[in-house]
Amino acid sequence: MNLRVSEAFVEFAGVQKTYDGETLVVKNLDLRIRRGEFVTLLGPSGSGKTTSLMMLAGFETPTAGNIILDGRHIDTVPPEKRDIGIVFQNYALFPHMTVAENVGFPLRVRGTPKAEMAERVAKALDMVHLGGYGSRTPGRLSGGQQQRVALARALVFEPKLVLMDEPLGALDKQLREHMQMEIRHLHERLGITVVYVTHDQSEALTMSDRVAVFNAGVIQQVASPSELYEKPATSFVAQFIGENNRLVGRVVEINGLICMAELADGSRVEATCTGVGVGEATSLSIRPERIRIAPPDNASANRFEGIVRELIYHGDHLRVRFTIGGIGDFIVKIHNSEDRPVLDVGHSIPLGWRAEDCRALDAV
Repeated sequence: MNLRVSEAFVEFAGVQKTYDGETLVVKNLDLRIRRGEFVTLLGPSGSGKTTSLMMLAGFETPTAGNIILDGRHIDTVPPEKRDIGIVFQNYALFPHMTVAENVGFPLRVRGTPKAEMAERVAKALDMVHLGGYGSRTPGRLSGGQQQRVALARALVFEPKLVLMDEPLGALDKQLREHMQMEIRHLHERLGITVVYVTHDQSEALTMSDRVAVFNAGVIQQVASPSELYEKPATSFVAQFIGENNRLVGRVVEINGLICMAELADGSRVEATCTGVGVGEATSLSIRPERIRIAPPDNASANRFEGIVRELIYHGDHLRVRFTIGGIGDFIVKIHNSEDRPVLDVGHSIPLGWRAEDCRALDAV
């Protein structure tokens, strides 16, 4: 999605950030976000995603470039004047205040009349399914309930924008997944603009309209979850998003969108060409679920003999580790059904995949 400047609700334009005057933590960040979008900044620790969020919030100042919110340059606007709601991982609730007082705090500092404040707090608590909890203190709530209070507090003053920095990081897996859906449904119902930071790629894919993948201060790709997974633009994105098999080779031929790559052992792989030319080194990306075991002769452009090294049971599917072409960590996912093939460690079996399911990307 390429947004015109006039469509952008949030815009980072050539933004840089350095703390020591030498190393850029964020490098020439250009990103536009549409009003009402849920955009996630995803990447490993130290990739620049949280720093970018903190600059948008006003807690950090860009070294260069501009940040624009709803057509207004906000680089010099203090955080409390930006009309932005923020949810942190540690909740940041006041332990001596009741739930209602915590949620109403942003309204109180804005001088909202008491009657209106009570009405808006009650509405916000109902929104996060905590109606009737207003008189409790945070210490009497579970982690998930405390996170709901923090979310209600961020929404109670009806901000233009809500920022979330690893908000579910302290929750256990089951509660985390439940809260992912609650936040997603809340976003859909209210139509608010959300910028979300996480290092959890599964969380990003589940919740987002678009995901910006960061690495070493640079956005590698901005796209919908399905496009990131199915059509990664770089080797980093292919490895970081989901599970991925990587083969290393060199492009020897290109025919339209399809290229032929030669591996170190002389075997050849057909793949969709993505920004690499003849003679260049390439990393070939194949998702484990796209590989077929014992495919018909005409079903796969690429066929290899694989030796079964390990079988890992995951309930609904099996992860099978093969050796192919001298590579000993080639993973295939097999749906756990009655007609699944019987595999034993040490057995040799044909594997295949289509050229369309394999991408020739930049060499790492």
